[in-house]
Amino acid sequence: MTMKRRNFLIGSAAGASVVALAACTPEPPTPSPTPTVAPTPTVVPQPSAFQRTSWSTDPFAQGAFSYQPVGSLPDQRVALRQPVNGRIFFAGEHTDEVSPGTVQGAQSSGKRAAESIAEIASTDERVAVIGAGIAGATAARYLADAGYSVVVVEGRDRSGGRILTLNDNDWPTPVELGAAWIWNSSHNALVDELAAIDVTASPFDYLPGDRTPAGAEVEPSAVGADAVTKALAWAATQPVDLSVAEALTGSGAGDVSDTRDDAGVSDLTRLNTFLATRVDVDSGADPTELSAWFPGDPTRSTDDDRYVTGEYEKLVTTALDGLDILPSSAVTLVSQTDRGVSLRLSRGDSLSADRVIVTVPLGVLKSDTITFDPVLPFSHRAAINALGMGLQEKMILRYDEPFWSTDATVWTIVGDDVAYPLWYNMMALTGEPILIGVLGADAALRQAKASDSDALQAALDSLEPFVDTTGPATETPSPTPDAPAA
Repeated sequence: MTMKRRNFLIGSAAGASVVALAACTPEPPTPSPTPTVAPTPTVVPQPSAFQRTSWSTDPFAQGAFSYQPVGSLPDQRVALRQPVNGRIFFAGEHTDEVSPGTVQGAQSSGKRAAESIAEIASTDERVAVIGAGIAGATAARYLADAGYSVVVVEGRDRSGGRILTLNDNDWPTPVELGAAWIWNSSHNALVDELAAIDVTASPFDYLPGDRTPAGAEVEPSAVGADAVTKALAWAATQPVDLSVAEALTGSGAGDVSDTRDDAGVSDLTRLNTFLATRVDVDSGADPTELSAWFPGDPTRSTDDDRYVTGEYEKLVTTALDGLDILPSSAVTLVSQTDRGVSLRLSRGDSLSADRVIVTVPLGVLKSDTITFDPVLPFSHRAAINALGMGLQEKMILRYDEPFWSTDATVWTIVGDDVAYPLWYNMMALTGEPILIGVLGADAALRQAKASDSDALQAALDSLEPFVDTTGPATETPSPTPDAPAA
């Protein structure tokens, strides 16, 4: 129970510990209908349809994106992308020290790896690219356009990797199950790239709607952001790297009041809610594991954010158009030979190439599902071991009519026992009553492992504070929604 442990660690500085909990839920690599889930009576109506993600348990992802654990260094991302004997090259967001964990970081890494090959290889050579995500697609397109023979080997039966768009008749608008946000969009070339292929990235107006589990409106508070800012500034002056949780305790920034106000909310609750909805979600890591020296930017401004409302997946499929792709061909062995590189595939056959670019996610590298012969250099193995794979999951609900009356676009439930404390109301952006709940770190893993019915029930219970009590009663369950594949 992540929040309970967190309250103990941080609340101890304030002389208190508070109990809380987070939720659960899974999703298949490609969405598909499955048997329905029996509705449970709740004050929140059953959705017309819902979709979950399970990147945490997906064997081809093993997580959402990389992060810097305590004691790791950004330089290890650079070490990981160094070519091995001029034959094996690595790409992926985890190898980019400028924008790790992002689509643009993955793009940059793919181009970088392709350029490295082009510097040393003649165009009569064959290059195998392992992984048909954005890093692999970028590398493959660059090399193919330069005249190389390229084959893309993909373990899934689809392309896109951690960019996955749900686009079927059950949903009135495309829904992004993986990457969806473009941060700092004014300085991000992705906006123009998407526009060039008719994919819209719309400005997102963050209108906070904070409420207690009982439904009382709560004014947005800077308590959490201020505490984390103070803790990170203090940690930057320390002789060794500490976790964000240790920095909160050691700096005294986490020593906030546990006295509850008239709405039943304390500053300690506000701090823990900020950690769950910003630090956990943005980094994919628990504050007890996240480096305080390199935590990303948990207090960053969201004023320049955009949300992809078109089909993000087209960014990958467009780059791969016309290229040779082997789907459903997971690589189990990468072996260097006198003449190049040999790949053994899970289906039993082998593939030879002069060079190979490995773009599988860090989580897959950490799982040892791919064997390298000979073993990778120590610098590569050390980097794979040191870097962390963050967890993030979504619960997406579609309604025919909204059951809420607020115009707020970002809903935060400020409480100590909330399964899904963060929701995005997509009504203003898409014109459709769609809600997206997001979880990070340990709470995300619980979502990925939970059953459909348990995950949905936890999500609906969390949304009770936003039910419009001035309208008709909603205690009678709606028709059973379509559920995602388990």
